[in-house]
Amino acid sequence: MTTHRTRNFNSSFILISSSSLLFMILLATKSYGNCDFEAIFNFGDSNSDTGGFWAAFPSQNPPFGMTYFKRPVGRATDGRLIIDFLAQAMGLPFLSPYLQSIGSNYRHGSNFATLASTVLLPKTSMFVTGISPFSLAIQLKQMKQFVAEVDLKNRSLGVDKLPRRGVFKKSLYTFYIGQNDFTGNLASFESVKKILPEVVSQIGSAVKEIYALGGRTFFVFNLAPVGCYPSLLMALHQNSSDIDLFGCLISYNNEVINYNNMLKEEMKNTRKDLHGAHVIYVDIHSIMLELFRHPTSYGLKYGTTACCGHGGGAYNFDPRVYCGNTKIIDGINVTAIACDDPYNYVSWDGIHATEAANKIVTKAILGGSYFDPPFDLHKLCDIKPIG
Repeated sequence: MTTHRTRNFNSSFILISSSSLLFMILLATKSYGNCDFEAIFNFGDSNSDTGGFWAAFPSQNPPFGMTYFKRPVGRATDGRLIIDFLAQAMGLPFLSPYLQSIGSNYRHGSNFATLASTVLLPKTSMFVTGISPFSLAIQLKQMKQFVAEVDLKNRSLGVDKLPRRGVFKKSLYTFYIGQNDFTGNLASFESVKKILPEVVSQIGSAVKEIYALGGRTFFVFNLAPVGCYPSLLMALHQNSSDIDLFGCLISYNNEVINYNNMLKEEMKNTRKDLHGAHVIYVDIHSIMLELFRHPTSYGLKYGTTACCGHGGGAYNFDPRVYCGNTKIIDGINVTAIACDDPYNYVSWDGIHATEAANKIVTKAILGGSYFDPPFDLHKLCDIKPIG
């Protein structure tokens, strides 16, 4: 009788365990069921940094984060970035920065982007004023280390804050980098133009390296029209013949177009070399250019004026005192403060876009018409509305 009771207990235990296991499998399937992509891995600069730079060098102050997070959270804007909205639309959580050791969860990807990052590592010194040490090459090394750690941990006990081993082939890889290579030496524009072919070549090589790790779907963002940035307009607006009808720098925007064409061609050639991969060139330039030129057509008011800055005027940008900082200028204590209505602006701080602009750009991207070649993300993901 004792044996019989034990057998029944064991049978019941096995049944319960099987049911629990099935429930856990269904639960896990449900969390990924609305999208073929289980994770996003991002490489970039401040345009997509979700806190990496400030995790390494804590210093961010209000009013950053004021719109959505209500506090600074390591993003160079008043709220969410394009990468945040993209993750939200795909039903995934915001990406934790790779450099942030406290509170991070990497089950659905990781963000290697840091503010001021470049594609090319500066040749003179690893630490150049105004440039992050975390170049694209360093971010790739971090990714490879991440892949090795995931493989090691999953082979042993497993870690609930790391993705499963098979995630890398079912992930989206995003690249939003290159702006700092372009704007890093404004005093020598001709020198900058000479390095741009190398910049696009390195981005193509980076895609191939991730492909070797298992990546199969890549979004490569082009450059926004930096000639419309209040920071550049303030610094370089002396020659009125170089200003177009919309108040943007003609020469810089033309060179951005040349760079973007090079990047598009590089992605086309890279695509040919990678069997079974989707290498998608994402044209955010066209969207941002429209926002700067016709802000009112998109529910905004101000194109080339910064929300957070000092000095007022057409650009509200003073290079001597950056957004949120206080400095003594001409014997007067001044603070670069934020406007009360960032939802009316394209530019947050003279360099980066507002949450409002980022939302408009993301919605346009999700529409599919800014992908080259055409890529229907809706067939792979049940795209959720972004609010």
